[in-house]
Amino acid sequence: MRKSRGLTQAQAGQLLGVNQKRAARIESAPGVTSFDQIARLVAALGGRLVIEMRDTPPSATTIAAKGRARKAAKPAAGAKPDAW
Repeated sequence: MRKSRGLTQAQAGQLLGVNQKRAARIESAPGVTSFDQIARLVAALGGRLVIEMRDTPPSATTIAAKGRARKAAKPAAGAKPDAW
């Protein structure tokens, strides 16, 4: 999202109220970023988060399979995720 808006990490950080170093950390490791910060960042960049309830909850088998797929799909060491 950040790059598609033509913003630097420093500019995105200003929108969020953090410095460039913290913005870089959010970008490189979003898994250690609070939901609140991610929600504020998405809103600051003109996006929105949507959480929907399913009509039928997923089965335990589906949840376990997705967990295994995520573990198998971990990026290689040193790989960079897409920029936000």
